[in-house]
Amino acid sequence: MNEEYDVIVLGTGLTECILSGIMSVKGKKVLHMDRNPYYGAESASITPLEDLYTRFSLPGSPPDSMGRGRDWNVDLVPKFLMANGQLVRMLLITQVTRYLDFKVIEGSYVYKKGSIFKVPSTETEALTSSLMGMFEKRRFKKFLEFVSNFDENDPKTLQGVVPTKTTMRDVYKKFDLGQDVVDFTGHALALYRTDDYLDQPCLDTITRIRLYSESLARYGKSPYLYPLYGLGELPQGFARLSAIYGGVYMLNKPIEELVMENGKVVGVKSEGEVARCKQLICDPSYAMDRASKVGQVIRVICIMNHPIKNTSDANSCQLIIPQNQVNRKHDIYVCMISSAHNIPTTGKYVAIVSTMVETSNPEGEIKPALDLLEPIEQKFVSTSDLYSPVDMGTESQIFISRSYDATTHFETTCDDIKDIYKRMTGAEFDFAEMERQKCDIFGDTE
Repeated sequence: MNEEYDVIVLGTGLTECILSGIMSVKGKKVLHMDRNPYYGAESASITPLEDLYTRFSLPGSPPDSMGRGRDWNVDLVPKFLMANGQLVRMLLITQVTRYLDFKVIEGSYVYKKGSIFKVPSTETEALTSSLMGMFEKRRFKKFLEFVSNFDENDPKTLQGVVPTKTTMRDVYKKFDLGQDVVDFTGHALALYRTDDYLDQPCLDTITRIRLYSESLARYGKSPYLYPLYGLGELPQGFARLSAIYGGVYMLNKPIEELVMENGKVVGVKSEGEVARCKQLICDPSYAMDRASKVGQVIRVICIMNHPIKNTSDANSCQLIIPQNQVNRKHDIYVCMISSAHNIPTTGKYVAIVSTMVETSNPEGEIKPALDLLEPIEQKFVSTSDLYSPVDMGTESQIFISRSYDATTHFETTCDDIKDIYKRMTGAEFDFAEMERQKCDIFGDTE
């Protein structure tokens, strides 16, 4: 281990594994270590089911009704992939898709006044949705047509809207959309966690709604994809990519010290040996003195023997409870998956509820979601602190990722990856450039 590397990566969460793969492909000499004996860190999938009981300190073992423990792969962090989103683009460009199989999530739903409704995201669905009255349907249809045709470089499509100045609140007013429609548009289509976006320029929101619509158009049932056998397959896929390009992986490796000289990282000490490096990437748990707490998230894994009611018996779905519907500042998210994605055994369903903590009673905050899931056979409750780096890392050359937030998609994670990449290399993470270089850099390695 007493070698010098360009980059040492600590932790095998998805963020770290993607960056490790990208750096290896760019020709960097990479060493990747994790104190855990498994891939995925916070974004791991736990198997067998007995390990989930142990991890959450539940007494006893799973009942016989749960089937074989090794038939389960349960995510610790609930997230889906937007079919047209950034992570899918990264998977395609790096050809990590060769190691993974995906299935579309069957539905996307939103909560309104105690009931569950399918999210309308096309002009046709808007006209048949029971979420809105007849006149509101027409106004929403016109709004969706505006979003679909919107081109910031073509004044004819803007209808008087200034993309970088007109707020989203004003756009909603322009189309005379009511509060309930604003709620599901902002939170179930644009996927904002709070209402802060309303007074920001509208361009980002319109871009988000189009991403949702374009992702939906690819497969029809919902805009979301999910890997068979769980999210833990994603970091392993990027780990294989890194290994193909010379990256070295060491699991179950205790990290004793980050070795610094003149305020700059020069290596990592593990089991008495020092591996030297020029740059270091890590999750916050490896450099707590360089990260600050920015919030807390509660996640509850629920095992059930039935799908969520009023979702047309979908084998998988996302359900969003907009914050206004339950008098909160942050949305509540529910991701449900089944044996269709090889997560629980046949006949069982796993729903994971998550939200940002706002009070001293986190579990009470998600009661509206848990009520929708009853009866629940078994719950696994966790609250996790969210951390963010305290500096850019350019002086110390220690680049720390952000904790996984409560959102049920990977767009914010991809934003973090691009941000770290820019701080490390000084260059923007450019999808178009990577597409052009795919044949040269990401050539077929089989």
